[in-house]
Amino acid sequence: MIPAEETFDGTFPFQPRYSEAPGFRMHYVDEGEGEPIICLHGEPTWGYIYRDFIPPLSERWRVIVPDHMGFGKSETPQDRDYTLETHVENLAALIDELELRDITFVGQDWGGPILAAYTVRHPERVKRIALLNSFCGYGAMFASREGPKPPKLHESEWFRWVVASERDGSYYETMRNLKEHVGKMIGKLGCETGLDEIAMRAYAAPFGSPEECKGAIEFPLDVALNRIGDYVRAGATGVPALRSKPAMLAEGMRDKAIPPGLAIADFQALFPGSPVVKIEQAGHFCQEDAAPLLAALIQLFMQMT
Repeated sequence: MIPAEETFDGTFPFQPRYSEAPGFRMHYVDEGEGEPIICLHGEPTWGYIYRDFIPPLSERWRVIVPDHMGFGKSETPQDRDYTLETHVENLAALIDELELRDITFVGQDWGGPILAAYTVRHPERVKRIALLNSFCGYGAMFASREGPKPPKLHESEWFRWVVASERDGSYYETMRNLKEHVGKMIGKLGCETGLDEIAMRAYAAPFGSPEECKGAIEFPLDVALNRIGDYVRAGATGVPALRSKPAMLAEGMRDKAIPPGLAIADFQALFPGSPVVKIEQAGHFCQEDAAPLLAALIQLFMQMT
């Protein structure tokens, strides 16, 4: 867990806040006033990935950036299950404590499935959805059976490695030493601009021991071991409410973790006619590659919906 006062040479200067509502010490940033924007990170990052979004968005809105259990400045309890369901429950506890409504979600990587699973269960709290190199996972319910099929998640370079290495055991050796590998992993999955020394240090900082890597170890296994299916299907009755929300997708087309064709197909099936912005020179971690553009797109989306 990163110390509360750590700013990484001033690149993350935001006041640390903590909630005990989820049953562990959960860190979040809370800047600005107005309608709430909740920015959700994925694997293996933390709220630091939104550092260039918070200042411009908080000029007009209230920007909340939580660190999921096991990431960033949040605790990594060893007696908890690290599943999509648990992460959604943790988020729901924070939202309830802060009494948030009219939420605009911004989600990248696992942020998409988390915000979707929350929205189908609590649609009355959610106003808008902005996806960044992510997907909700319900598009297949509405996709046409004609024409080419989008690629599957397991076909990505990242998940092929996860599945193969989990089978031979090397996955755990790598992921339990994530501090040594996180920069390389981010580059491999798609970060076209590269990380400077400060960002490399920031992303490695949460993973000081094998125990602190638990959250990062378990996230990909939800897909690789198909632990996610029952929970996703259980939310299907709420999908019509999800589809009623204004939505946008910004997609870095050099993504090697979630195939762009899958993310775009899922989005267009769920939100037909909603805007899709393709960013040719960005990868999976599009916030690192195109932060000013993405922040401007979110500002425009907020103003027009």
